[in-house]
Amino acid sequence: MGNREVEVATGKDRRRQLAREHHERQMKTRAERQHKARRNAVIGTTTAVVVVVGGGVAAATLIDRGEPAPKQSPVAAVEEPKPYDPATGMCGYVADKGSGQVKDVGMPPTKVSTAPATMKIKTSLGDIDVKLETEKAPCTVNSFRYLASKDYFDDSKCHRMGTKDFPILQCGDPLAKADGKNPTDGTGGPGYRFADENLAGAKYTRGVVAMANSGPNSNGSQFFIVFGDTGLPPSYTPFGTVTKGLEIVDKVAKKGIVGGDGGTGAPKQPVEIKDVTITGKS
Repeated sequence: MGNREVEVATGKDRRRQLAREHHERQMKTRAERQHKARRNAVIGTTTAVVVVVGGGVAAATLIDRGEPAPKQSPVAAVEEPKPYDPATGMCGYVADKGSGQVKDVGMPPTKVSTAPATMKIKTSLGDIDVKLETEKAPCTVNSFRYLASKDYFDDSKCHRMGTKDFPILQCGDPLAKADGKNPTDGTGGPGYRFADENLAGAKYTRGVVAMANSGPNSNGSQFFIVFGDTGLPPSYTPFGTVTKGLEIVDKVAKKGIVGGDGGTGAPKQPVEIKDVTITGKS
């Protein structure tokens, strides 16, 4: 009787040990997967790793069309950006040099303004004006203000467009070729990232401008303009609304896409950003 009790106890202990080892392997795999995703900046339109604007696998800032990304365990070694602190008026930005192709212009100031502001995107096809959500997305607007002051977006190309089923135009990769052939399109960024904002009740309807990302708190410089209504989950920081020039995006959409994958591809009608300026009190 005693021996049988020992054998049963030992068997249970062995099963517990195997289960614990299996769990640890799962956690390690998930952590590695999350770390890899953070190194790849793009906004994808399918459930896979596709750029929400542009080609590229596992290296773009993605917009998922509907299904939320699977929950992953946190990576202890990765520093997380701090959200806006209204008590101090400060935002946290963290370096992310491994996030793909980097155009390094330094880091934004941590002290931000929530005063009203507007953004003008001068493109090769005309100007697009955007009313910015400075109070709801202060860290995002502050980042754009900084990048614009450094001419970060100048002469960059919008590299990804969706069809009527996924009506978005994605821009903000300063190194994209936007030819439908370049595998690194959608991987470019500023070498830092910041926290998600303004997600509660977020809807991506016509005219909304939002951040592309590759997972929670992985915002860099890529953004998308919605020219229809989408069913995206509230995972992409909305930081503005187009007030003028949306017809430019409509005309580009009518021309179609190149190298489409999952309903998105490089726009046949090239769109080049000539300059971005933000006006308003700083």
